[in-house]
Amino acid sequence: MSGPTLKRLSPLPSSALLLVTLLFQVTITTVSGQDDIDRVISEVFPTPPPSPPPSDQCICVPYYLCRNQTINTDGEGLIDIRFKEGPCPDYLKVCCYDPMKSSEITNLSYKEKRTTCGHRNAAGVGFRITGNSHNEAQFGEFPWMMAILKLNPYNQSKTYLCGGSLIHPQVVLTAVHCIHGKDPNDLIIRAGEWDSQTENELLPSQDGQVLKIIKHEKYYGGALYNDVALIIVTQPFLLRENVGTLCLPNQNYVFSKERCYASGWGKNIFGKAGEYQVILKSIDLPIVPRDPCLDLLRKTRLGQNYKLHESFICAGGEIGKDTCQGDGGSPLVCPLDNNPEQYHQAGIVAWGIGCGDETPGIYVDVALFKNWIDEQMARENFDTSYYDPNYIPEN
Repeated sequence: MSGPTLKRLSPLPSSALLLVTLLFQVTITTVSGQDDIDRVISEVFPTPPPSPPPSDQCICVPYYLCRNQTINTDGEGLIDIRFKEGPCPDYLKVCCYDPMKSSEITNLSYKEKRTTCGHRNAAGVGFRITGNSHNEAQFGEFPWMMAILKLNPYNQSKTYLCGGSLIHPQVVLTAVHCIHGKDPNDLIIRAGEWDSQTENELLPSQDGQVLKIIKHEKYYGGALYNDVALIIVTQPFLLRENVGTLCLPNQNYVFSKERCYASGWGKNIFGKAGEYQVILKSIDLPIVPRDPCLDLLRKTRLGQNYKLHESFICAGGEIGKDTCQGDGGSPLVCPLDNNPEQYHQAGIVAWGIGCGDETPGIYVDVALFKNWIDEQMARENFDTSYYDPNYIPEN
């Protein structure tokens, strides 16, 4: 039996051989060492990105339900908040193989849980984010953080106004200037928010309606003196891992050299170029004592005769780290002297000269108003143990 017929290849023309030879010579003369050769190969033949599971074999589920391509409910894992392409349009969803029928998947339930006030979840709740190169806070890291929104009655859209802190399940501490002149019926008070552009977080946010606003009777809008207000909502928020209350300091407590945290969804830089933040941000700031703060303020357009009102304290003054527009009403929190894992509120974001330069930001001195807050709470018959750092709740 005769073997298979082989097709004879035609010889390359001499011009093609010359071109190949020249290219080979150029490659050899310009690449030296194994590392350089590997680099050239990787540039010419890049490693393709790993392919996601076939869409007909997996489903897009919230991140906390997926681990090792199976459905799970323990909430473990890391989430990279940077945008990644894939079969799921939401970065908080991943494509996972589904070992169960859709009818077998049940909603998770989360019971109410009260913790001590000022409990910070430094490692996040249920998961920990990576890729947070722009000071993004962990999910649930600051459970007392509140968002004050304005509802558009025509299209039901919500616009972020400013921040606040939860000091009782039904009471939010904020700045008067944040809500002054606003119709309380148009305000929505949100607890447990983190990423304002998604509803796929492990624990949902909660919205409340305004029942009453109590403004300090000596508030002066011209210079923002006594810029403190309490917002009472119609129904108490459910206290969960991502929603908790913040401790308050004793009357006239002096914050001096602590390193503290401010959080908010305000602008990243001052002015029109700044953008409001999607994910809650946090920065660490030093308390600046009164005298050096006043010296720095007098070097600005405020002038040498400026006097810092007694209702203010200062923090910041570090390049690139500051609260900014839209952060008004948000809390400045510092660790307790006897328990660095527990926080109390030193200030309320009030105003500043620009953002992120050597001039400190100005905050309402919360300790100065502790008695006033207690009086309002007593008048409304609210329990003050929710912001008492010494109170240990029974669950």
